[in-house]
Amino acid sequence: MQPIDFLRRTPPFDTLEEEALQQIVQSLKVVRYPAEMRILQRGGEPSHHLYIVREGAVRLEQDGQTILLLEEGDLFGFPSLLAQDAPLFDAVVEEHALIYQIHETLFRQLLQHPSFADYFLQGLAERLRRTAEAQPRSALAFYDFTAPLSRLIGRPPVFVEPDVSVAQAAQVMHKHNISSVLVASDPVGILTVRDLRSRVLAQGRLPSTPVREVMTAPVHTIPAHATIYQALLQMMEQGVHHLPVEDHERIVGIVTDTDLLRKQMHNPLALFEQVRRVQKPEDLAAYAQNVAVTVDWLFRNGLDVLEIGRVIASLNDALMARLLSLAEAELGPPPTPYAWFVFGSEGRMEQLLLTDQDNALAYAEASPEADAYFARLAEWMVNALTGMGFPPCQGGYMATHWRRPLDEWERQFRAWVETPTPQALMAAGIFFDYRRVWGELPLTSLQEIILAGGRNHIFLAHMARASQAWQPPLGFFHRIRDEHGRVDLKRGGIAPIVALARVYALEAQSDARPTLDRLHAARRAGILSQDSCETLCEAFRFLMRLRLRAQLDAVHQGQPPTNAIVLNDLVPMEKHMLKEAFRAIRDVQAALGFRYQTDLLGS
Repeated sequence: MQPIDFLRRTPPFDTLEEEALQQIVQSLKVVRYPAEMRILQRGGEPSHHLYIVREGAVRLEQDGQTILLLEEGDLFGFPSLLAQDAPLFDAVVEEHALIYQIHETLFRQLLQHPSFADYFLQGLAERLRRTAEAQPRSALAFYDFTAPLSRLIGRPPVFVEPDVSVAQAAQVMHKHNISSVLVASDPVGILTVRDLRSRVLAQGRLPSTPVREVMTAPVHTIPAHATIYQALLQMMEQGVHHLPVEDHERIVGIVTDTDLLRKQMHNPLALFEQVRRVQKPEDLAAYAQNVAVTVDWLFRNGLDVLEIGRVIASLNDALMARLLSLAEAELGPPPTPYAWFVFGSEGRMEQLLLTDQDNALAYAEASPEADAYFARLAEWMVNALTGMGFPPCQGGYMATHWRRPLDEWERQFRAWVETPTPQALMAAGIFFDYRRVWGELPLTSLQEIILAGGRNHIFLAHMARASQAWQPPLGFFHRIRDEHGRVDLKRGGIAPIVALARVYALEAQSDARPTLDRLHAARRAGILSQDSCETLCEAFRFLMRLRLRAQLDAVHQGQPPTNAIVLNDLVPMEKHMLKEAFRAIRDVQAALGFRYQTDLLGS
């Protein structure tokens, strides 16, 4: 590979224009160093070059101890260059190395380029963020989900008075070729074509019925500065098809699901509508495939990976709510209030492509009738979800095994907190991510027990030590350890951050479920520093994006998606950021262990 081609794909040179790259190549010095050659000496003469590892490796040492191993694409010498001071570390060739050198004069000229200068001044969180932003959007992309919602407003809103008849309101809709009208009531209401069909015709009401009797009020609105993504999510979570857009307390237009669906068969709203209308589980036998297509469409259109997770969670919630209502219609009404809840990545709203089922059921009071009913309900639901592409959980964490009266759940949660055995800690790590998706039974008592656990220092310390079981795959000198060229991103990066966030949120007394929400709660509570919070958040987003990209590639090739990526499939910038992300996770794990003194816990 020619030096200019290498620089084009190596940060921060990948941000420079061609003219600047040509200038670098013309003055670039290429040097081969033998093993154990000392390039820079701690406390010695300031560096006069920016060094780029092209081949081989260089280790940074302090008092004979290796601090960091630098490999292809890594840079060194710049802290001394910027400060015009002695190097802080010895730079010693680990093995035969090919090094590119850029003289300090040219380096300072390159610092005039803001994107180049930012690389040396910004923290890891910002570099990870820039890495994600640097990914090109698909040529097939249609939406810009970050665009303001106002872009979709085509006409001003149409109002009717609350006392006009539904027949007159229908005539107004026909005249303006619209599917809804706003009602000038206090608070403002809305009447849609769907309302005319379901609340007037289906109920046998007369055409003279006043609009105020069948309208929806107050109406759900969304601010004009909101994004297209926020509108999409709000429609799904609130189950509405029309969103009045508000600007400075004045409604300036209405965005409909049709606006978001236009020309896009894979828009999640289309699948959401299928879910709402399903009459039997077999009608959605292709649900898993449809979710994969929807995720692919959202990803290609540039939606943030964690926002995709929120969309899929809304879809899955709607699916389970619809299935449970169908189950109740078939099995009869439940004998006592109950709650269907999910946990794991689904509980945290971070599931993308469908994975194993993680669900459970709680009901208010035990009785032979209730036990039998909810056993049938759990079996009905697990079978229905399996038929739609949710594989059964191999560990058995499903409602067919985990269903019990609420008071038994309370005793179970307390036992996990009060007796933190390895098995109890594993269960707590699973169930403490629970999120209710259906049912009238409140689960606030379980949340109170979880928060009480966060005030129990011994339990927190055990949870902290359990979280350290997930270790980033870094070997000697911080080299990434792979298994036959593959790295498991869940085991090595995603799960460790999830576990860290869970512990920090417990201490912060936060009831948040999404990992990033938990980290921000810990930051607000002063438990996690701003820098550590931002770094973990961006590392989590970076790892989730890498995994999803690899999973979608596997789906396109007709292969089952996994949590592993092929290390050599990454460009140098991504490989470099992956190593830095793993190092950051390990550093925070060490800080967590020190905070909770996990090394003092008995086995």
